[in-house]
Amino acid sequence: MRQSTTVLVIGGGPAGATAAGLLSKEGLEVTLVERDHFPRYHIGESILPSCQPIFELLGAWEKVLEHGFQPKNGAYFFWGPEEWEVVFSQEDEPPKAFQVVRAEFDKLLLDHAASLGVDVNQGTTVRDLEFDGDRPVAANWVSTDDPSRSGRIEFDYLIDASGRAGVLANRYLKNREFHSIFRNVATWSYWKDVQSLDRGPGGAIGVFSVPDGWFWAIPLHDGTTSIGYVTSRDNFNKRRNDIGSIDALYHEAIKESEPTTKMLTGATQVADVKVEQDYSYAAESFAGPGYFMSGDAACFLDPLLSTGVHLATYSAMLAAASVVAIERDGIDEERVRQFYGTVYRDSYQRMLLLVSTFYQSYRGKEHHFYTAQRLSRAERDNMNPQAAFDKIIQGLEDLERAQEVHRQVATYWHGNETVKLGAVEDPDSAFPVNESDAVAGLYLSLFPKFGLRDATSVQS
Repeated sequence: MRQSTTVLVIGGGPAGATAAGLLSKEGLEVTLVERDHFPRYHIGESILPSCQPIFELLGAWEKVLEHGFQPKNGAYFFWGPEEWEVVFSQEDEPPKAFQVVRAEFDKLLLDHAASLGVDVNQGTTVRDLEFDGDRPVAANWVSTDDPSRSGRIEFDYLIDASGRAGVLANRYLKNREFHSIFRNVATWSYWKDVQSLDRGPGGAIGVFSVPDGWFWAIPLHDGTTSIGYVTSRDNFNKRRNDIGSIDALYHEAIKESEPTTKMLTGATQVADVKVEQDYSYAAESFAGPGYFMSGDAACFLDPLLSTGVHLATYSAMLAAASVVAIERDGIDEERVRQFYGTVYRDSYQRMLLLVSTFYQSYRGKEHHFYTAQRLSRAERDNMNPQAAFDKIIQGLEDLERAQEVHRQVATYWHGNETVKLGAVEDPDSAFPVNESDAVAGLYLSLFPKFGLRDATSVQS
C-alpha cells in the first residue's frame, strides 16, 4: 500500500466505492481500505431509483444493467386494511431500480472503483488513526489475513465509509446518538421456489404489515427470495423467550402474514435465519476538519422504505464533491463542511420523518409496535415537518432534472457525436443557483465540472 495519499477512504461498500470512484475520476489520488474480501454477504437488497443518476455519474450504471439483477419496477404494500402499489417503471421500459444480491452488487461497485484508478486494498483494517489537533492525518493499518503485515499511510482527507462500525463516530468522536424510536429487530432468511406476488409491478418488493411489525419479500435474480420480519425489540425479546428460539419466532411470525404464507407455499428455506438490530442513529456531526462520514458510518435508518443504499451513495456523491471543492477549487473548507453536514442531515431527517409518518398511517394503532415508531413532539418540532415535506417534493423534482441533464451529458461522454455540450442550454438550471436555495452559499454541480459551486459568484 502507498505510504501517503490525497484521500483515504475507509470501507468498500456502496458509500466507499462510490466516493472513491468519483474522486478518482476527478484526478485525485485515492486509496481505499476494506476489512473484508469481496464478494462478502450483506443485507439490504432493495435499491431505489434515486441511485441511477449517481451510478450514471460514476460510470457504473451500464455495468449494473448488464449484470442481470432482478429489475425492480416498484413496490407493493399490504399495510393495515389497505393495499396499494408504487410504480417506478413499466415492464417494457428500461429499469430504474433493481433487487440485488449485495455480495455481487458491492463487488461490482468496488471493482469499478479500482478500474477508475482507486488503489483498493481488501483484507485491510484500520487499527487506529493519528490526529493533528482535531484533524486526522494518518492511519495505521494491519492485514486481516496476516497480522505481521502492517503499515502507516498519511492522507490529506479522510472519508469514513466504515458502515455501522463507525471508525470515527464510535472510536474517536463518541458522537453517535440513537433515536428513542425505531428500536426494532429484523430476522430474515432466503427461500427458493417462492411464488411470485400475484399483484403489483414486476419484481416489486412486497411490504406486508402484521399486528406487531411487518414483512418484506424481495425476489432476487439467483432464484432466491429474501423474506424478513421486523418487530420491536421488546416484542422480539418476549416472543423469543416464550417460543424458545429465534428460528421458531421467525416461522411463527410468518403464519401471521397471509401474503407471506401464500408466497411461501411449496417453498424451501435455503439459509439459516439471520438477525440484526435496526436501531436508528445519527452522529452529532457528519463532517469535521479534513474528514467526512458517509453512509452508515454517519447515520442509519429503519429499513421500511429501503433507503440504505440511497443514503450511502447520495452522501458519497456529496462527500466526493466536497473534497473536490476544497482540493481542486479552493473553496473554504469550513463552508464545505457546513454544506455537507446540512445537506446530508436534511436528507436523513426527511427520510426519518417519512418513515415515522408511514408507520403512523397504519390503522391498527392499538398495537404497541406502530404507536412506538413515531417521532416525539420535540423531534418533530426540531425537524420542521412542513419544511421537510416541502423539501421531499423539491428533492424529487431535482432528481428528475438531474437525471435528464446527466443523461445528455453521459451520452456525449460515451462518444455519441450527435449530442454536443450545447445540447444542454443551461445545465446548472437543474440546481439552485441563488443564496436562498444554496447551503453556505454552495450548491452541487454535476456539469460541466463535478463539485460545488458558489451561488454568489454565479449571480455576479
